[in-house]
Amino acid sequence: MLVLVAPGQGAQTPGFLTPWLDLPGVEDRLREWSAAIDLDLVHYGTKADADEIRDTAVAQPLLVASALVSARQLFPAAEDFARLVGAAAGHSVGELAAAALTGVLPERSAMELVRKRGLAMAEAAAVTETGMSALLGGDPEVVLPHLEKLGLTPANVNGAGQIVAAGTAAQLAALAEDKPEGTRKVVALKVAGAFHTHHMAPAVSALEAAVQELSPAEPHTRYVSNKDGGVVASGAEIVQRLVGQVANPVRWDLCMETFKELGVTALIEVAPGGTLTGLAKRALPGVKTLALKSPADLDAARELIAEHAAPAGSPAE
Repeated sequence: MLVLVAPGQGAQTPGFLTPWLDLPGVEDRLREWSAAIDLDLVHYGTKADADEIRDTAVAQPLLVASALVSARQLFPAAEDFARLVGAAAGHSVGELAAAALTGVLPERSAMELVRKRGLAMAEAAAVTETGMSALLGGDPEVVLPHLEKLGLTPANVNGAGQIVAAGTAAQLAALAEDKPEGTRKVVALKVAGAFHTHHMAPAVSALEAAVQELSPAEPHTRYVSNKDGGVVASGAEIVQRLVGQVANPVRWDLCMETFKELGVTALIEVAPGGTLTGLAKRALPGVKTLALKSPADLDAARELIAEHAAPAGSPAE
């Protein structure tokens, strides 16, 4: 059983979209979306530096666009995706890509929504200097009380020995000086705010207004939600979860538990892949993984699909 996943913010690197533009139709699609959301995706994906693409309002649309164009190289039509993929999920902003790939939202609607999401979260992040840091290693029973003591939120519980803390710059500095016992390393992330915390409450209100004009469809493929790792069969509920998730922790550990329960045998992470496959290698032993880093990985991905794809069950199962 094949699972397809889309990465979240921090996965972007300067120029990562450059090789994808050589593929037929990719640049045209990116320019079409760029016009629709008033953001030059081609420029930011090929020529912008690390600081420019760290901007939340830029990074989020860029990541969803790259996920969609890379996935469509493997699954040109929705029918292909529904026939071959057993389940799909995205980490944080990657959930919007998953919503488009499972048919809940048209691609253009997903791009318009992620643009509004990025702008709203950037505005919320500008109120206070905040950020996020990954803690590698350590027992959650030790790490979580330590974060609470410092006033930090466990914004991403990623499994495989990784928890991401979010809070103010001062709180994160205190964490760097006083890491929990058993934690190997604390790594500051390339993000511009304390996402998935109470600091993002203003963005929730903005998104609630933005989704009123959407008409979500039911997913044609199992959609696994960040909120609790549950399989959600209602398009309307998926959209509501996308709104609330901005200010709530990402439970990627529970998503991976669901993949295991569904019988996953292979996992492909769309561009810019790497982060989620790394977590899967540790948390899902025996599952074959592949990260789409560039078009050079497409042939290997197609081989994995041919080997592991099976007729998908009902999205509600």
